[in-house]
Amino acid sequence: MTGFDLTAWILGLSLGLMIFLFIFRIVLTWYPQVDLNRLPFNLVAWPTEPFLIPLRKLVPPIGGVDITPIIWVGILSLLREVLLGQQGLLTMWSRVQ
Repeated sequence: MTGFDLTAWILGLSLGLMIFLFIFRIVLTWYPQVDLNRLPFNLVAWPTEPFLIPLRKLVPPIGGVDITPIIWVGILSLLREVLLGQQGLLTMWSRVQ
């Protein structure tokens, strides 16, 4: 495994983990009584909240529903595909090398 392969693997794993956390965060919004500062829910809330706070200033809730986690899932999925997908930039660059 080359250094580039390791970097791509770590990047893919990190993006996949963040997508998973945001999807779990979407599910948690269905249960407003859940305290996000208690285990195990804080393991999902703490890594995602720094991403959600600035986006909430730009995108208000629609019908009382916070859609910012959905937006982040879309952004991260797109980024993962553009960088690491079958025709992704990093994938194509690794084939040239």
